[in-house]
Amino acid sequence: MNALTVNFNSIIKLTDEQFFQLCQDNRNLRFERNANGELIIMPPTGGETSNRNAGLTAQVWIWNEQSKLGVVFDSSTGFKLPNGADRSPDVAWIPLERWDALTVEQKRRFLPLCPDFVVELLSPSDSLTATQEKMQEYLENGTRLGWLIVRDSRKVEIYRQGRDVEVLESPVSLSGEDVLPGFVLNLEPIW
Repeated sequence: MNALTVNFNSIIKLTDEQFFQLCQDNRNLRFERNANGELIIMPPTGGETSNRNAGLTAQVWIWNEQSKLGVVFDSSTGFKLPNGADRSPDVAWIPLERWDALTVEQKRRFLPLCPDFVVELLSPSDSLTATQEKMQEYLENGTRLGWLIVRDSRKVEIYRQGRDVEVLESPVSLSGEDVLPGFVLNLEPIW
């Protein structure tokens, strides 16, 4: 099952509040919204992909608990990007000062910012091209480092500000570089 994109714009343009409420009223469904306001209905992942996503989030979370440099988010977190899109990367991270700058109300809703770091793990229901476009969208909205992990081909695409996408074949680990200083992702349990 692939993601389904629905355009209601000729009938209704959902406000941010309406989109948030739609997500709250349908917690068994995963929604994203692109910059054109089109609703993207994401199918649930299978057990294998979900397990790998949990492992990715756990590794970043453990590093962050030790470094205390920011806040880690899982795939259920909504981010309102500057271009108007509402996205939910598989793993996201922001520095502590950006989190602390948010109001209590902003922290309870879709976060009105683009993460500094994102990971997308391509699942069997994902389109590679659409996910690559999403990674570019993250960069255009402020992400400083992004990883697109393609398990089937054992490739990782690394997205950085102002640089071409770097593709690694079967890497054993990835460095968080200067965005996540000291973090090294072990890819062995992900493959």
